[in-house]
Amino acid sequence: MSPSKKTKRQNVKPRAANIAGTPIQEQKKSGIGVLLLRMLALAVVIGITVYIFSIRDRVEDFAQYGYPGIFLVMLMANATVIIPAPGVAVVFAMGNIFNPFLVALAAGTGGAIGELSGYLAGFSGQAIVENSKAYNRVLPWVQKYGAWAILVLSAIPNPFFDLAGIAAGVAKIPVWKFLFFCWIGQIIKMGMFAFAGAYSIDWIVNLF
Repeated sequence: MSPSKKTKRQNVKPRAANIAGTPIQEQKKSGIGVLLLRMLALAVVIGITVYIFSIRDRVEDFAQYGYPGIFLVMLMANATVIIPAPGVAVVFAMGNIFNPFLVALAAGTGGAIGELSGYLAGFSGQAIVENSKAYNRVLPWVQKYGAWAILVLSAIPNPFFDLAGIAAGVAKIPVWKFLFFCWIGQIIKMGMFAFAGAYSIDWIVNLF
């Protein structure tokens, strides 16, 4: 073998080692970054839940500020993960006072943004309900149908949507897609309560 060929081989080896080593370092850095992001997301969710639970008796007071107040009520009501907070009752009552369509729009928008807390809880990889039977039933459905499952579950009154939000975060459904389909579903659901309040309260009053 000629000296020139030996020199070429020696030059190739370090270059291959550098190529092989670079992705590993990048993976470690990205892995640490994702872990920190997930820990931050979990901390935000816990903080929001604890704060809103501490003021749960005063949440309904925001409704006196009209549509912005309704928006805030539903944002805070849906931002709690698993722990319930008042919200739907306010939408029902406000539907009789304000335009029920605008009530549904304000409540649905606030509710959809509030549901991001559940999504973040799932995205953090720390699904606090991962051992529950209900969650284990919801997760495969969300994984199979994706955002369409979010739309259906958010449009139908049920106590399991927090689990669906967590499952969406675990399944890594894009946040914009989760938010959009959740928003549509929330408007549909809040519309049902707002219009029910708009007509049923008057009907009940007329009975007496």
